[in-house]
Amino acid sequence: MKSILYKFIFFFFITSLQIQAQELLPFVENYSKSDYQGDNQVWNVAQGNDDAMYFANNHYLLRYDGVKWEKYTLPNKTIIRSILIEGDKIYSGSYKEFGYWYRKDGKMHYFSITKNLRLFDERDNEEIWKIFRFNGSLYFQSFNDVFIYNGKSIRKIKFPFLISYCFAVDQNLYVASVQDGIFKMNGKYIANPKGWNVLKHTVVHAIEKYKGKTYIFTQKKGVFVFDGVSLKNWDNPINEVLKSATINVAKFIKGEKLIIGTGNRGIVILDLKTNQYKNIERDNVLMNNSILSLGFDKENDLWIGLDNGLAHVEVNSPISFFYDNSGILGSVYSVATVDKGYLIASNHGIFEYSAGKFNMIPNTQGQGWNISLINGKYIIGHNDGTFSYENNTLSKINGISGGWNMSKSSINNTYFQSTYSGILVYDDPSNLSHYKIIKDLAKPIKYVAQNKKNEIWAADNYRGLYRVLLDDNYNTLKVENVTQQSKIQNDFGIKIFEFRKEILFLINNSWYTYNSISNKLEENDLFNQNFKNVTDVISIDEDHFMVLQNGILYHIYAEGNKFIWNIIQEKYYKGKLINENLRVFKKDKDYLFNLDDGFISLKLEYENRQNSKVEIEAFSDNQLIPNDSKIKFNTELRINVISGIYGASKPNLFYKINKEKDFIPISDGLIILNNLGSGYHSIEIFKHDGATYDKVSEYKFRVTEPWYFSFWMVSLYLLIIGAVLFFYYKWNKLRYMQKLKLQAEELKHQREILEMELKKENELNIQEYEKHILELELQTKSSEVAGKSLSIAKQSEMIEKIQGILESEKDFSRLKSEIKKAIKINEVNKHEWETFETNLNQIHNEFIINLSKKYPHLTPKDLKLCVYLKMNLSSKEIAPLMNISFRGVELHRYRLRKKLNLTQEENLSKFLLTL
Repeated sequence: MKSILYKFIFFFFITSLQIQAQELLPFVENYSKSDYQGDNQVWNVAQGNDDAMYFANNHYLLRYDGVKWEKYTLPNKTIIRSILIEGDKIYSGSYKEFGYWYRKDGKMHYFSITKNLRLFDERDNEEIWKIFRFNGSLYFQSFNDVFIYNGKSIRKIKFPFLISYCFAVDQNLYVASVQDGIFKMNGKYIANPKGWNVLKHTVVHAIEKYKGKTYIFTQKKGVFVFDGVSLKNWDNPINEVLKSATINVAKFIKGEKLIIGTGNRGIVILDLKTNQYKNIERDNVLMNNSILSLGFDKENDLWIGLDNGLAHVEVNSPISFFYDNSGILGSVYSVATVDKGYLIASNHGIFEYSAGKFNMIPNTQGQGWNISLINGKYIIGHNDGTFSYENNTLSKINGISGGWNMSKSSINNTYFQSTYSGILVYDDPSNLSHYKIIKDLAKPIKYVAQNKKNEIWAADNYRGLYRVLLDDNYNTLKVENVTQQSKIQNDFGIKIFEFRKEILFLINNSWYTYNSISNKLEENDLFNQNFKNVTDVISIDEDHFMVLQNGILYHIYAEGNKFIWNIIQEKYYKGKLINENLRVFKKDKDYLFNLDDGFISLKLEYENRQNSKVEIEAFSDNQLIPNDSKIKFNTELRINVISGIYGASKPNLFYKINKEKDFIPISDGLIILNNLGSGYHSIEIFKHDGATYDKVSEYKFRVTEPWYFSFWMVSLYLLIIGAVLFFYYKWNKLRYMQKLKLQAEELKHQREILEMELKKENELNIQEYEKHILELELQTKSSEVAGKSLSIAKQSEMIEKIQGILESEKDFSRLKSEIKKAIKINEVNKHEWETFETNLNQIHNEFIINLSKKYPHLTPKDLKLCVYLKMNLSSKEIAPLMNISFRGVELHRYRLRKKLNLTQEENLSKFLLTL
């Protein structure tokens, strides 16, 4: 009966412990083999003096500096089971081999201690499973032997039985056998400690010293404690749980905590002050439940080697997490602590969380928005109205849908609730079923605040900020759209923030306050100087609030007009924040804020003192590039910015290149630079706390000239240029000589041309002379023609005179005598007439030719008449020349006009002169 009662009490106690185990958990980062590109099992974990984490991962030694993973294999490709770090050496144990690794030029190199030494029997398959230091020597332990290395020589101790592990505790060295229990080793001799026979036929996986007592962790019999006198079962209720969990490894850590790695239950973290524990396993955040090894970093955070992968657990972080891997909750919009657990408002409904289980409160399905604690009651804003939760009982206050936020007036105990359809006023917190509706503002209101009597501020869910004036009974007197009055165009998603009874407005990343004199919004210098690029602000209490800046949350502590920034690492909530609906619930010295899949708990006094020490490793073509070195042109430079911090105090880093203006965030500690111009470059690294940038490191390098600007290429260019100039000189000289020759030939040719021109000119002169002579002859001929014309005219006169004589003289003898006398005087001989015609044709030869070409139907007689007319002779003068009568000349002229196609108005003589 006592046994049954004991089991019942024990079961109840364990159940209560399990309740604690299911609540807040530390942050866990899982790394699968796809992350580190290695094998499954991780047998050993340790942090080096370079702050990098090292892992024994089957066939690989893994190195992780927080930026990149490196993996290395032994020269003989054997499996690595254990590591130990001392100084700059990373000792490793493997199959029939042990030695150490060291880092040089950005890579790990291996030195074998056992090379060429015949330490291992050929028939044995020895693997070094553990390395530890004891009494100044290094111990390399397999399941059969221990190799003691003093830095110069190696001594081998072979055990007569199969052992699991050796444990150095204070000045004692314990050897855990598989079948015969624990042995204490003294030199070469071993013996069972007195009173420890209970440990026979069990496997011991850890022996730890804590507060003067020795704790022995067995694989399947739980934990035993040796107080210096006797060995007893550990008197702790969790011990019974551990017996079925299969203990693989255990460590006591700072903060009075015990970490136990199990074979099938993951990690158990026991708080020795409260006896409460947390179980991190596959059911919540761990990748698998089989723990092979434990390690710690300088932040006292935990690194776990798993049967498949590894994990980093921030056991000493001020941040804890509530995960809902079941999907029951959905997205959490608000959370509050209650006596037995948590009250959670999500998009699925309102939930109670207690005893490790979720319970949806009946009739609350749908969107829950906000939970506020008023006079001991939890007021819940819901899509279907507003509810009150008290003593595990839910009651409905009103049915006005969409209670977004509840805010308390800073001048009295009145509460304002923003809803889908306006604002509700609760002026009696003891009777929340009584409320009033602010009229003339029937629209979705997201935020409400009051710091003056008869005046409230309301931010529309979409756009616009309203100042509402009320009377003492909260009747609306006036509603003003202040953003319109202030001519603020981008007034979407306005946030109202109350800080020390002053109301500020966050509009389009700028801070404003209201000037009651000008009735307009004015920018607030204090907040605009301290909180730039802030997109959201969440109040915690009078001195604490949170801001969201460039996607990163900061916890702000206000000390007077000074603000202390504490970054909340983005990895805790990346992709999990519910935009525009981040809410905080404060309880004592902790506060909670909501996430997509749960919520975060953070200490109010949390101060993130970011590490300011960073190391820089730069690689180009997988080669380490030291500071002030050079890289080839047009190659990629990968700069690893290593802080050596893996937990909550990891710094928020930015960089500047070549002292440019902009700060560029460093993603995952890696800077990749491409397409850099030749010359000197600098990278400055800054730590950013949200308000200021502090320079923490700098890296300088030089990009060499491209190959086509190298020394040899420049020399080749100079040689080519010299050759070109030489050949150009020779070619120019040749051209010059040719030019001189051409000039000489040209001068000779010009001289010949000049001589020819002179000869031609002489010929032309002769021609001109001959032309002149011809012109003189032509003038002479013209004179002769004129004389002949005159002679002909005289003959005409003579004929007329004879005719007159014939008409007037009657005496024949006298008539005869007078006629003879007139003929003798005016006689023209035949020779003179022929000469006249010849001269006339020569003078007008060109005229006759042109006239014959233009009018080929003209007869010689026509041409002769044309010549006479061109000579401007009258018809009377022409008649004797052509030996026709005056009437005959007139008739000939008429016919000629017709042949020349002349009108009556055209003068024949003038026409011929123009030809």
